[in-house]
Amino acid sequence: MSAQPTTPATMQIDFISDITCPWCAIGLAHLERAIARLDGEIRFTLRLQPFELNPDIGPEGEDILQYAARKYDAAPPEVVARQALIRSRAAEAGLRFPARKRVYNTHDAHRLLLWAERAGRELPLKRTLLEAYHAHGANLAARDVLLQAVQDAGLDTIAARDVLDSEAYAATLRQRVQHWRARGVNAVPTILIDDRTVLRGGQSAAALEVALRQLALQVAA
Repeated sequence: MSAQPTTPATMQIDFISDITCPWCAIGLAHLERAIARLDGEIRFTLRLQPFELNPDIGPEGEDILQYAARKYDAAPPEVVARQALIRSRAAEAGLRFPARKRVYNTHDAHRLLLWAERAGRELPLKRTLLEAYHAHGANLAARDVLLQAVQDAGLDTIAARDVLDSEAYAATLRQRVQHWRARGVNAVPTILIDDRTVLRGGQSAAALEVALRQLALQVAA
């Protein structure tokens, strides 16, 4: 008698992140690679969840040295060292990160991601937004940058313009962020597996692959 095919385990992943966070970009790249390696073993549902690290920054953004000094009490040499580490870790994930000069508000970008979620297209948009900022230093609060990202993701720029011209999804965004803060999320990326197990996104793709496989085996047991 031939062996019956094994049904893949199922797993829900909530990836909680902000777009200008470099570790979030690196973490998502590693997570996607780990998911691809587990294709056939585990069936994943990946949900992108918003988090605003800097909701009070104006549309013009803030110089990264001033930002680091204000928020983390970090001196310029420390910022330079951090950026060098980030570029090295990004390269390991197959990403190119030039030195960042400014930090930007991501409120409207998150609203567009929630809009894209309705069509199941939030991941392509997330990728284009991450590339716009981390690879090119684009202002994610600028309308033309956002609409270009929408176009690059293959989404409707006219509908996206309507979102930007309104307060659409602003209340949903606030509710989502408050929800995660209430659950103790205060640093990103945070990866929540099946609404109970937390993994940190700074791990390598190999480490995430091992962790996801172990979690799937625990559930099966």
